[in-house]
Formats: sequence, structure tokens, C-alpha cells
Amino acid sequence: MKIDSHQHFWVYDPVKDAWIDDTMDVIKKDFSPEEVWPLMQENGIDGCVAVQADQSEQETRYLLGLADKHPFIKGVVGWIDFRAVDIAERLAYFSSFKNLKGFRHIVQAEPNDDFLLQEDFCRGISLLRKYGYTYDILIYPKHIKTALEFVKKFPDQPFIIDHLAKPFIKDQLVDDWKRDLKAFADLDHVSCKMAGLVTEADWHQWKLPDFEPYVTTVLDIFGTDRVMFGSDWPVCLTGASYSQVCAIVEESTAFLSPTEKAKLWGTNCSKIYRLSV
Repeated sequence: MKIDSHQHFWVYDPVKDAWIDDTMDVIKKDFSPEEVWPLMQENGIDGCVAVQADQSEQETRYLLGLADKHPFIKGVVGWIDFRAVDIAERLAYFSSFKNLKGFRHIVQAEPNDDFLLQEDFCRGISLLRKYGYTYDILIYPKHIKTALEFVKKFPDQPFIIDHLAKPFIKDQLVDDWKRDLKAFADLDHVSCKMAGLVTEADWHQWKLPDFEPYVTTVLDIFGTDRVMFGSDWPVCLTGASYSQVCAIVEESTAFLSPTEKAKLWGTNCSKIYRLSV
């Protein structure tokens, strides 16, 4: 079974979704499961994980509602305020939702580059393992060293680095990103999503070879047991169609064995997120 580990759904609101600026007009609209499902079928994708884009429990419940209605949404990565004094109660509340698999915070937008290391935030993260939840790490390359210190605090907590930590593909900057990311090689509780490639490339002039050093680096560091495919739909539409995103990953990983490809395209996602597929 092929699983897309990273999709978003929203009812567009210019205030709530202010991060969608004028360069991203193509995604200034509603995006629903009904719209992506035919695209998934065309590309042989059987299911997906819906990931938060707005930092609210309201959106988390919205995504859970979509998962109840659409069986191909195999899991939800929601948002919760890990710094809240009642975080234990909030997690207990959400534990009754079987499709909720983990949480994410938009760390890349935080003014404090050491946000992940804040005591109150870490206190909340320490409670995730009780419920078997994952945590998605959304960061820029400048945050990688902090993220390393963060994940080492919780050796039994499953973490997933989103979008390869957003390397500067457009400018073909590899060395510093690669050097910092290598530190995760021996941390078996940390995985990585091969998603968001086009978003970090030149939206209008990207070429397949642009992605090669990033794809091979991530596979070298994390191995084929800790990398999962994700489309980042609909954000990917700023630079490519759903089919193009799938083709980029297919062609960039053509050297993998059939077993390794199966892991990348679904097995790893199902295992790490503990999906019922």
C-alpha cells in the first residue's frame, strides 16, 4: 500500500492563512479530500496522512472529522499547545480519537530559534509517549542543531523531520545542511519525510537533477527504514502538480530495490505513524 505522508486540507481564510502570500496565489483557495483523491488514484497512492497547517485545536478536530468521512485519510497530525498548563488534560481528551497519530508545531515561524528547548514545551513533549503519539519537526536548516539537542532529550519518542529540514534547493546549498543533518544518522527514533522538495526549489525553473543531492543525502543519513514519501499537497502546487511531485521522487529514487521502494512509499509511514491500513 502506498501512503502519502504529508497532505493539508483547509477552508481558506486570508487572516488565518496569512502565511500564504501573494507569490502563492495558486493555493489561496479551499482544498478538500474530494479534490486530491482522484489525483492520488491516478498515481497509485492508496492513502494519506493529513497534517496541520493552522495552530488551533479547532483545525485538529476539523481534520479528524475529515478522516472519519474519508477512509483514505489514514491518520492525522494535529496541533496542541504543548506549553499549556493543562496539556495533560488536553492530550487525554484527544486520546479518544483513533485517527490522531501525532502533533506538529510550526517551529520555523517562531522568533526564538531555540523554541524547541523551552522548558514548558519540552514538558508537553514528554507526555506524548504515554499515548504513542509522534511529533513532526518543522524547521529550517538554521534550527537543525537545536533540533538535534531536542530529540536527544527524548530517546524513546518517535520524531519525524518534515521536508528534509527545508534545505535551500533553489540555491543548491548542500554542504552545511548535510553536515548538520548527519548528526541524526544514529538516532533511530528520528525519521525524515521526503516531502516539500519542489517548495524549496525554483518554482518556475526546477529540473530533476536539482533534487538529486538532497534525496541521496537523506537516504544515506536516515537509511531506507526511516524515510517516507510525502507530497506536501496542496502547497506543492506552487511549483508542480501532484503527478510531477510523485514523478520527482520516483525518478530520483529509481536506484532503490523494490523492497526499499515499498518502504519509502508506504511501509515506513504506516509503521512510524502506526496506521491501520
